[in-house]
Amino acid sequence: MVFHIQRFSLHDGPGIRTTVFLKGCALDCFWCHNPEGQHVYPELRFFPSRCIACGSCVGACPRGAHQLDRGVHTFNRERCDGTGACAASCYSGALQMEGRHMNIAEVIDEVIVDRPFYESSGGGVTLSGGEPTFDSAFALALLRACKEQGLHTAVETCGECPSESLASLLPVTDLFMMDIKAISQETHRHATGKGNSRILANARMLAATGVPIVFRTPVVRGVNDTKEEISRIATFVRELASLRDLRGGNGSAPGKIRYELLTFHRLASDKYRSLGRPNRAASLDWLSGGEMQTLLRVAKSAGLDARIIG
Repeated sequence: MVFHIQRFSLHDGPGIRTTVFLKGCALDCFWCHNPEGQHVYPELRFFPSRCIACGSCVGACPRGAHQLDRGVHTFNRERCDGTGACAASCYSGALQMEGRHMNIAEVIDEVIVDRPFYESSGGGVTLSGGEPTFDSAFALALLRACKEQGLHTAVETCGECPSESLASLLPVTDLFMMDIKAISQETHRHATGKGNSRILANARMLAATGVPIVFRTPVVRGVNDTKEEISRIATFVRELASLRDLRGGNGSAPGKIRYELLTFHRLASDKYRSLGRPNRAASLDWLSGGEMQTLLRVAKSAGLDARIIG
């Protein structure tokens, strides 16, 4: 279930990349920037400002989810069956489905178009979400198909998945980008709905291999925006890097372990509105450039190759 294929991505791995976003995620981060990727099923987005009150959706919906009264369009989500017939009939783009079933060949046909950009920039294809390992069989098949085309591959993961799912992707993944949102179980559970025992275990598992890894912390005010918390996360990542140095990547030259601080923003507000969901981070302030630089210095003081994204 793919909800977006984004071309010319510059922050999802090296070079110019095409990022394939897959639906479904085990976490419920209250600040999620891609809420349309949280659920595994297709979802309807409604943009009232785009509606021209043509009424085509009223006739297309068999359950009467859309009503038009004196030129005013109302949408009752409780009646929606998610088939998308209304979106297919919408002339103005006021109704859009998020999520479509695609097979491996269809995805490859789309991403291979950008091969010249990959070759000129050292880029490739990145799987993101949602959480790519939510459907690990599809992710594995897609990454394998990308490697058969000679493409560089990357996976962005929250790490909340069975270790076997993550390990299965190792032979066909050139780079992992993994979130470490908090070290404290309690903090992580409060912010995401789940503890982080499996995430930290998966981080250790990946570090014991030779694959390059970028560990990432989305810096969210009130969750992990203190020097103390970033220091704890950076120390954990530094320990993983030291472990890799000692083990030598299972006998081969190990890839680098780097660290990134991701700046929180509120650009997803329109997504929540169009999905009819409450935005729990609507009033949350992002950190200033100076605050982010302070946290970057903390990360670097732990001996990490670190930078700020966003």
